Amino acid sequence: LALMLTRSNDGPTLVVAPLSVCMNWMSEAAKFAPSLRVMQLGSGDRQATLDELGPNDLLVCSYGLLQQEEVAAMLAAVKWETVVLDEAQAIKNSQTKRSKAAMKLQAGFKLITTGTPIENHLGELWNLFRFINPGLLGSLDSFNQKFASPIERGQDDAARDRLKKLIQPFMLRRTKNQVLSELPSRTEILLQVELSKEEAAFYEALRQEALRKLTESDVPAGAKHLQVLAEIMKLRRACCNPALVKPKVKLKSSKLELFSETLEELLENGHKALVFSQFVDHLAILKQHLDQQKISYQYLDGKTPAKQRQQRVDAFQSGDGDVFLISLKAGGTGLNLTAADYVIHMDPWWNPAVEDQASDRAHRIGQQRPVTIYRLVAKGTIEDQIVDLHHQKRDLANSLLEGADMGSKVSTDDLLRLIQAG
Repeated sequence: LALMLTRSNDGPTLVVAPLSVCMNWMSEAAKFAPSLRVMQLGSGDRQATLDELGPNDLLVCSYGLLQQEEVAAMLAAVKWETVVLDEAQAIKNSQTKRSKAAMKLQAGFKLITTGTPIENHLGELWNLFRFINPGLLGSLDSFNQKFASPIERGQDDAARDRLKKLIQPFMLRRTKNQVLSELPSRTEILLQVELSKEEAAFYEALRQEALRKLTESDVPAGAKHLQVLAEIMKLRRACCNPALVKPKVKLKSSKLELFSETLEELLENGHKALVFSQFVDHLAILKQHLDQQKISYQYLDGKTPAKQRQQRVDAFQSGDGDVFLISLKAGGTGLNLTAADYVIHMDPWWNPAVEDQASDRAHRIGQQRPVTIYRLVAKGTIEDQIVDLHHQKRDLANSLLEGADMGSKVSTDDLLRLIQAG
């Protein structure tokens, strides 16, 4: 905001952010930069809004709107003094509509903010720099040849050092430990879920069926990759609850039982919890359980309207609800939920950075209590394999960005080995 204020006399400012964060930008700008006229691009007369823009104006727009062709063309026609992309990992894929729309924005100064400049592979870093400093990292082919392939496949330390020197002048990185020394402690605990004999047999039958299908399959490489991912998805869902794979199967979920026991103990001791899952139908089962136990909660997923999101966040922060059920992708960024001091991840995501960002909804400025993060992982299953991948991603990340998350794309063969291993 300070940067925007120093440049605001020369022209309008655009902030693009996830929908869940847009309201934050509006309220924070009104509080800390009252001299700016703050507007949100909504469903009204958008062209009229853009035509009225001038110095000291700040327009907030969601990524969802940016990727609409008509809106993208309108925004590209404006000469912005400053453009800020918040949670800029949203444009990590150069082939998406939102990335292509972002590249067309004209600005005297561009800034991106992200806690995860690389989520999956180095090509994402290349695309972020293409937005803020086009040409610095060369073409994508050149970048892959000089940096991505040697670093990701060959563990080339020299290539890693060259890339680090190239990008560091354009990065301002601050870890929580550096700037938030007053934050309370953060403890991460892996809770291993022991499947019942019946669940284990159910899971093993699915795994063997997946291996049989994939062994007999004779499809092109691209289709094979998707096929393997589909089978892995089925196994991951089975780890959460057998009903997510076969609704008519009446098997108790060991993960649900451990969740129930853990949550009961937390609530008895006056704690509040954020509960994340990547599967909305898994959250539906958790909702049903909380209703049965008469536990008050808030709920948010990708279909929750922006206004209701903020209302539910405010309600939880004000004490309305002991639990907040949140879909990982919809509520993993931008929300301030410091009323909770426990975070429960019901199922491991491929990328540890996504989980870390979700946990940061509670462990952030304003939190007064130590934060404990539980990860529920089904023992002896593919979830164990995914957690092992987390460690590999973090190790490679630490060598390049000193803490940012990074990992190579997982090959089809590697994915198949995950199924074979568990």
